[in-house]
Amino acid sequence: MKYHEMNPEEIREKIQTDFKRGLTEEEVSRRRKQFGYNELQDGEKQSALLLFFSQFKDFMVIVLLVATLISGLLGEYIDAIAIMAIVLLNGVLGFYQERRAEKSLDALKKLSAPTASVLRDGEWIKIPSKEIVPGDIVRFSSGDRIGADLRIVEANSLEIEESALTGESVPSSKDTDIIHGENVGIGDMSNMAFMGTMVTRGSGIGVVIGTGMQTAMGQIADMLQTAETLQTPLQRRLEQLGKILIVVALVLTLLVVVIGIMQGHDIYTMFLSGVSLAVAAIPEGLPAIVTIALSLGVQRMIKKNSIVRKLPAVETLGCASVICSDKTGTMTQNKMTVTHLWANNEVWNVSGQGYEPIGEFLKSKRKMDPTKDVHFNKLLSFAMLCNHAEICKKGDYKLDGDPTEGALLVAGMKAGFSRDKLLKEYKIIQEFPFDSARKMMTIIVQDKKGDRYAITKGAPDILINLSESVFANGRQQYLNQQWKSQLQHAVESLAEQALRTIAISYKKLNTKTKFSHESEVEKDLTFIGLQGMIDPPRPEVYDAIKECREAGIKTVMITGDHVITAKAIGKELGLINSNSLVLDGAALDTMSVDELEEIVDDVSVFARVSPEHKLKIVKALQNNGHIVAMTGDGVNDAPAIKAADIGIAMGITGTDVAKESSSLILLDDNFATIKAAIQEGRNIYENIRKFIRYLLASNVGEILVMLFAMILAMPLPLVPIQILWVNLVTDGLPAMALGLDKPESDVMKRPPRNPKEGVFARGLGWKVISRGFLIGIATLIAFVIVYTNNPDDLAYAQTVAFSTLVLAQLIHVFDCRSEHSIFARNPFGNTYLVWAVISSVILLLIVIYYPPLATVFHTVPIEPRDWLLIIAMASIPTFLLVGSLFIKKK
Repeated sequence: MKYHEMNPEEIREKIQTDFKRGLTEEEVSRRRKQFGYNELQDGEKQSALLLFFSQFKDFMVIVLLVATLISGLLGEYIDAIAIMAIVLLNGVLGFYQERRAEKSLDALKKLSAPTASVLRDGEWIKIPSKEIVPGDIVRFSSGDRIGADLRIVEANSLEIEESALTGESVPSSKDTDIIHGENVGIGDMSNMAFMGTMVTRGSGIGVVIGTGMQTAMGQIADMLQTAETLQTPLQRRLEQLGKILIVVALVLTLLVVVIGIMQGHDIYTMFLSGVSLAVAAIPEGLPAIVTIALSLGVQRMIKKNSIVRKLPAVETLGCASVICSDKTGTMTQNKMTVTHLWANNEVWNVSGQGYEPIGEFLKSKRKMDPTKDVHFNKLLSFAMLCNHAEICKKGDYKLDGDPTEGALLVAGMKAGFSRDKLLKEYKIIQEFPFDSARKMMTIIVQDKKGDRYAITKGAPDILINLSESVFANGRQQYLNQQWKSQLQHAVESLAEQALRTIAISYKKLNTKTKFSHESEVEKDLTFIGLQGMIDPPRPEVYDAIKECREAGIKTVMITGDHVITAKAIGKELGLINSNSLVLDGAALDTMSVDELEEIVDDVSVFARVSPEHKLKIVKALQNNGHIVAMTGDGVNDAPAIKAADIGIAMGITGTDVAKESSSLILLDDNFATIKAAIQEGRNIYENIRKFIRYLLASNVGEILVMLFAMILAMPLPLVPIQILWVNLVTDGLPAMALGLDKPESDVMKRPPRNPKEGVFARGLGWKVISRGFLIGIATLIAFVIVYTNNPDDLAYAQTVAFSTLVLAQLIHVFDCRSEHSIFARNPFGNTYLVWAVISSVILLLIVIYYPPLATVFHTVPIEPRDWLLIIAMASIPTFLLVGSLFIKKK
């Protein structure tokens, strides 16, 4: 269909929709059955069956399976079946881990999917873009991602970036004009908007003419199906470490086998022992467990209102040394309320809170009627007209739109004005949407007499400079230096009370022609007055900033507010001290990044900042060696969000452009959530270190007990099936439970982690070797004591060694919960770990005392007196080192 050649009425008839009410829910349901969901078809994914079989492609597992087959052919059926069962269980566990990680990542993609504002049953509602159907009426504005192919029916200064389809990086101007001509290309369809493109300026409304694979993007969907790598730097480092450990484990295993054969042990038994030891010692599950740790941490972060879009951000969070946060809505409640009005050199107070349109206007405690005062009448009514917000009453009064515009709207409603009635008096002809660079918005209206006016709202300092007159004493007066001083004083007076100020100006137009650019209108204005509004700080932010300071993280507040307002709020939040600097946008404009570097570490508040300044701030901080987290919500914030080490987008007020540039999305737009995310990021990294410490120390212990026994010409302390059992049960369950460990009490009292820190930093390498060595020695001593006393019962001595090794590892897992010692944390603090250890002990007792399994695992019942020996020897590795730490501290 050539929708670009049709007029709106033809489109409405063709697509059977209603531009004023949109589709009904029944019609949406019918169309969804007909057209399906609005999503591109996924590329081919690995099936569950293939994923399961991929668990057995590891070289050492294949060798083990071949060896098992040989043992079966030699008549060792019980051994063969047992080993096969353990390998199968190991495969199931690996499959479960990978599947869970895959599902977690899929869930993340769904959570961060774009939304759309659609007209349904006469009401504008937000829905996930995948629920759009042909015929839907969609509203979009600067920063939104277009969710389907649309024919534009309304456009206000609209520009859309279409590089994904056309390759053109310069945004295309859009309008509603009909286009004729043969073979019109996508780049020339100025009345169309396409799925996947981004609105960079202005606003518009369109009717959906194509969804899913029926869109222009759907036709090139294959280009979008290249899988994005989800590996983090830590995962890559661990993969490289795994390769080194494989070589070390294989060399040590080969040494065990060679020495064993030289000592006269059976070649087949030593070969099977060697392969089993290699399978147990090689930490092939480490990357999978790290993925699980990351995905579990990410799930916890979702519960704390933060969505991780890019997994590497989880690691980087633990390194953050500076948080650059927007003030409005992030540090404050984003519940703007107009409390003061200034016009005609008078200040009125406005009572009432929130978005409930009930309140009084007071001058020196005397009740006033703004409808009867020409200055305040203009101030309130013009602010309502130059406004996109809506107040809906659904139980409570709810805001749909920008909080600042909502506050202006409610102030007008308190005076008895209605936007619908105003729109009958003044028809909006043209609009120049708010732009963060201009810091203002302008509409052109026509009254019933046919006269046209430009109404502008924006930052007071900008509007004062653009005005040539002031509306006072019922007429326009020349804006001389005296008036300018009075206006500046009024702005500063309101700002000192921590109020955000919005100015309203207007201008009568002498022409009825359409303006092509805002600069033609936004000059020679008449200044009407100011509305001062307050957005109280969030109660939890003060403590969050304090905790960040204790964690070595500096908080920087970025705001578009006046310097005096910014200072007042900075002091209230505990950001400003005697050494703190406050820098404004004007100063930033005159400074290079190099010059900013010299003072940026002393700046706690940036005021009157535009999004373009944020990039300069990020670069200056990074050049000083900081790991920077930067928040943002608008289109112009995207470069700074992308350049930051951790880009954070607002989930409520954030545009799709900001969200797509970010690595973290705040669902509640709350600064305290950033602090919680950093705490969780630190904890995830520490939990991964716990895995490494536990798994590698256990593996070192298993290899060394066999190696030392071979060197001392002793019999095998463990048989192959026991080694595999330890790998599956003792190494598996507790290691996974460590990933659910809560943060240590001092996790936010430590300085940020150096991003270049190695995996074995902070003494981890020594802990792995020393604990592993002691676990191996303790197990061997228990074996030697029992075997020396009764050399005729090797199976009994092996069962004691097997039990000692298992218990030593299960005690050691509690030591791994803290960087300090086993006594530094409540051992019952991680209930998952407690149950994992109890389960492992129960399984150990079953394979010892349950005769059918005892036969399979070559174990025999242990006498009660020998359990004292086992417990004592298993405790030595942990408590010996705790004792040495205690002596060292003394």
